[in-house]
Amino acid sequence: MNWFICFLISLIAAPLLVGVINKIKALFAGRHGPRLLQLYYDIFKLLKKDRILSSTSTCIMELCPIINLGAVIVATALMPMAGYESPIGFNGDIILFFYLFALGRIATIFAALDTGSAFEGMGASREAQFSAIVEIIVFTIITFLALISAGGFSLDLLQQISISSTGVGLAVTPLLLIALAFLIVLLCENCRVPFDDPETHLELTMIHEAMILDNAGPDLAIIHYAASLKLWAMSGFLVVLVLPSVIVNGFVTICCYLVGIILVGIIVGFIIIRLTISRVVLIVFSYFTTFK
Repeated sequence: MNWFICFLISLIAAPLLVGVINKIKALFAGRHGPRLLQLYYDIFKLLKKDRILSSTSTCIMELCPIINLGAVIVATALMPMAGYESPIGFNGDIILFFYLFALGRIATIFAALDTGSAFEGMGASREAQFSAIVEIIVFTIITFLALISAGGFSLDLLQQISISSTGVGLAVTPLLLIALAFLIVLLCENCRVPFDDPETHLELTMIHEAMILDNAGPDLAIIHYAASLKLWAMSGFLVVLVLPSVIVNGFVTICCYLVGIILVGIIVGFIIIRLTISRVVLIVFSYFTTFK
């Protein structure tokens, strides 16, 4: 029952995590930024609009956002949450967990290519290149987790080998490295700085945003919601890997799990703004050294 409560909270609160990241970025930049619930307003507004499809597109463009959302929902359902095992978990579900995200990514690439747009084609090409790099890190993470957990490939085993529950031992250093590696995967998979910047609004440099330029209305709402749920699920994976799985009280454990996900959002926002500032400083320094 408690797992289902966490799952429902995940489905409802996923867009909130995007709002937390945007707020952190705005605070460090000295701005008010968008409202915390801005993505909710955007999704509801898009759902009320008409669907507009490119004249060169086929049914692939219509089906791919639904496939993407379905893959992310199933991946979220595989996650153990707040110390409670998933009812549909099985040995080997960690492989399915990662490759359901890959399925959603491939669906988005196919939808971008289906439009025939040059800008979306460039975005799809860049997404495929980053996906090839991420695959190596994902295989490494799965291999190390399997070795640490004595050959298990289940997400539920993460609760037994978390950093906090392991204590000081030989497994702590590999788990810390896995957590850092997965944080890199999280930034790349969710199109965040330094891999992508969804706020540039420049088709020549964007990746994810360039792939959805021709989407509008309910399709765009589904894409935005699926992206937020994907960010929530991957943040939950990181929380399960780091936090202990001791269940003291159902309500307290659920609250700790949710607070951990929000903390991951704060860390991601801080990393984004720090890397952005560093990039701006580097550009200014390069400008003055070039024209000196």
